[in-house]
Amino acid sequence: MNRVREAAPQLAGLVPYDPKYLPASAYLSANENPRDVDAEVREFIARAVARVPFNRYPDPLAGDLRDLIAEANGLDRSCVLLGNGGDELLFDLALAWGGPGRTCLNFPPTFSVYAANARLTNTTVVDIARRDDFSIDEEAAFERLGEGDIDYIIVASPNNPTGLRAPQDFLERLLAATDALVMVDEAYFEFSRSTVRPLLAANENLVILRTFSKAFSLAGVRLGYILANPGVISEFMKVRQPYSVDAVSQAIGSVVYENRARFEPGIREIIEERSRMFDALRTTPGVTPYPSDSNWILFRMEGAGEAWEYLYEAGVLVRDFSATPLLENCLRVTIGTPAQNDEFIRVLRGFAAHRGSERAPAARA
Repeated sequence: MNRVREAAPQLAGLVPYDPKYLPASAYLSANENPRDVDAEVREFIARAVARVPFNRYPDPLAGDLRDLIAEANGLDRSCVLLGNGGDELLFDLALAWGGPGRTCLNFPPTFSVYAANARLTNTTVVDIARRDDFSIDEEAAFERLGEGDIDYIIVASPNNPTGLRAPQDFLERLLAATDALVMVDEAYFEFSRSTVRPLLAANENLVILRTFSKAFSLAGVRLGYILANPGVISEFMKVRQPYSVDAVSQAIGSVVYENRARFEPGIREIIEERSRMFDALRTTPGVTPYPSDSNWILFRMEGAGEAWEYLYEAGVLVRDFSATPLLENCLRVTIGTPAQNDEFIRVLRGFAAHRGSERAPAARA
């Protein structure tokens, strides 16, 4: 038959997630760590991978790595679950706590995958738009929460793409105000130096999402994990794919986690460069940067779309949010190496000067 039945109705009009990963000399668009895993750790990884039997299924729960993470966080292994990147665990959240007749609370602008997963699972999304400074409208959030129909909430801390972590007192009040499952997405917590981990024991409805992709330079490996109370972990286990974390990724993740202290100098450099980059953006004509607790900076400028093209033509790839609702005229730049950051600032200031000269009034004869 030369036709095919239509896909599920919830897919109609849904645009696939596109990170716009284009060829460039400076990749400053995807919030990756600019430095790869060092040579010695790669040697450790090679030895570990050489011991992996490729003809056998992996440990479905990644027990060795699970134990390492649990011990580092002062938890039992029943409080930890690994996933194929944080993305799998985000989808598992929508599968387990969402669905027809269920509702999630979202705080845009934020990571677009949250709302996309809800739509894929026929979950109703209630958006509480952030204020002009991208802080959470806490009063509106609690007012809507008071209606009692929210099943799960996702709060990114730091929030992607706007940059700031969520206030600790807000998260504490949120957890106390509802029995909805509250996921705090801490994918970038190593750069914020802030975590809600101490709140886990007293809040059965808390789940913390983390990843190996950013601070640990493993975006290409796909490893994420959640910390939660055992009852919550058990519900995630019901919907997860049984062998989603392959044996090679488990071996790599275990080696990297055992050597995580070696990544600390690079994390500190990113934090220091973030401060330097913020000052450079703040003093660039026509540019308004927003404070960040993560490894990127969001900034607004007139002609942001043109600036993105100008940067890309010079080999510098940043993320373009200029046409995104609530983020109009915004670009996001990942903190790269000092040399990459210098090149970005040089090119951006070149664009600003070029645009300024075009707008300057002609001198009178």
